[in-house]
Amino acid sequence: MSKTFDRYSSIVFLLVGLLFVIESQKISDSAYGSTVGPKIFPMWLGVILILLSLRLLYETFKYKTKTASESKLQYKKFIIILISAVLYAFLLEKVGYVISTFLFLLIAFQTMERGRLLPSVIIAAVFSLSIYYLFAEFLGGSLPGFPVF
Repeated sequence: MSKTFDRYSSIVFLLVGLLFVIESQKISDSAYGSTVGPKIFPMWLGVILILLSLRLLYETFKYKTKTASESKLQYKKFIIILISAVLYAFLLEKVGYVISTFLFLLIAFQTMERGRLLPSVIIAAVFSLSIYYLFAEFLGGSLPGFPVF
């Protein structure tokens, strides 16, 4: 990334983190008297975001300047991943979580690093199946299942 982009994005993420912390304090406490209420998770997400954005802001002051030829923007990869993300959202209900997530991850992995097809297939399959099992079966959540043709 560029020094300017990283500096501005760190400031934006710092403000978003502050917003998380401030707004999480407005969430009511648990009715059961527990010290761990519903506001703890968003508050700590905001704290982590603040810390990471401060780290990024600090690191932007240590960047070495690059010439324009060294930092080449990769529009083709960005467009491929953007289109695959839109298709992923569109196909999620139609073909199910496991298949659409597997295809999206496979396309993203191959876009970022050409070749190494077998590791990409294995990682995409293990990730999509394990997340589906963990969330839908183990935790009792709801994800679009496998398609019925």
